[in-house]
Amino acid sequence: MLTLLRVAQVFTPQPSEATDILLSGGRIAYVGPELSVPTDWPVTLYERPDCWAVPGFIDQHVHATGGGGEGGPVTRCPEITAAKIAERGIASIVGLLGTDGISRAPADLLAKVRGLRAEGIDAYMYTGNYRVPPPTLTGSVQRDLAWVPEVLGVGEIALSDHRSSQPTFDELARLVADARVGGMLAGKRGICHFHMGDGARGLELLRRLLSETEIPAEQVIPTHVNRIKHLLDDAAEFAKQFGASVDVTAFDGDPGDGYTGFDGVRALLERGVPAGRITMSSDCQGSLPEFDAQGRLTKLSVASNAPLLNDWQTLVRENVLELADALPLLGANVARVLGLQARKGQLAEGFDADVTLLDRELSPCMTFSQGRELWSRYG
Repeated sequence: MLTLLRVAQVFTPQPSEATDILLSGGRIAYVGPELSVPTDWPVTLYERPDCWAVPGFIDQHVHATGGGGEGGPVTRCPEITAAKIAERGIASIVGLLGTDGISRAPADLLAKVRGLRAEGIDAYMYTGNYRVPPPTLTGSVQRDLAWVPEVLGVGEIALSDHRSSQPTFDELARLVADARVGGMLAGKRGICHFHMGDGARGLELLRRLLSETEIPAEQVIPTHVNRIKHLLDDAAEFAKQFGASVDVTAFDGDPGDGYTGFDGVRALLERGVPAGRITMSSDCQGSLPEFDAQGRLTKLSVASNAPLLNDWQTLVRENVLELADALPLLGANVARVLGLQARKGQLAEGFDADVTLLDRELSPCMTFSQGRELWSRYG
């Protein structure tokens, strides 16, 4: 019924004097020092004096049903498991579809999201995929947002990429407007999550969108902005000009002409982007295709979420950010982008009981989502 975590220190994400967190009914009931619990209360106690408690990580870009398919059916990537999510300290995810919206449809993604929820992961999804107009569950972006609780927005919509459906400005503006109104009707943010390729146009369409319409900057989130230098430079100016948030991908393997997740965050900070406007995500279970100059697939591998944790850890270890300032990149900043800031991203009374325990090397020891123990290194 009740879970008490007793640790060395609680980061809310700010460092606090708290050492105890009481979880009850999927929410945080208490954060503070030395909670005294009556002996007849049904409490499960975890004493981890070697660990810090931090807000459970949120990964806003997960190909939960597997991505890929650019080289035919044999190149479809496998699904993610709840265990692979939780062992990285991740308590919440947003699933999405990419290139393949034919053999992998929004209904498949919704089923997977609900399966992950049954296993304890707090999972959500974007409707749609690379294409404009997007595939939906109900035939309408607005109805998906209004009627399906798990749908937070639309994505990942591909721009500046040879796999994009090459939407016109008017088509894109109408889609984002539909997501905004659908979100308003549902009491959600209704964001549009944009896959950015390495094309020369960069963020041109998104810049026009925010300059020529009344759409607020919080409605559009470009991801993979560290894919190539000219895109990262464009993203830095975009974030500063519009007060927008940009998402850095912790790419698996050699980033080529781009940046690792660590280098991407550092480069954005050096260009004057506030840390509060940067998020990180994994792209896990997505495909990592390589194409030749003619756009032909030459190689494909599967992304994991290990680089997300590794790149985030390096930001702290290399003193690019203090721990309290780095935690929001996987927590409070992501919660705000998704419109979940009233529930997630902080260890505070009334918030979701999403808690990650880290050792002094910043490696996960235990992961709790909505009060449920999902993973533990202790067995």
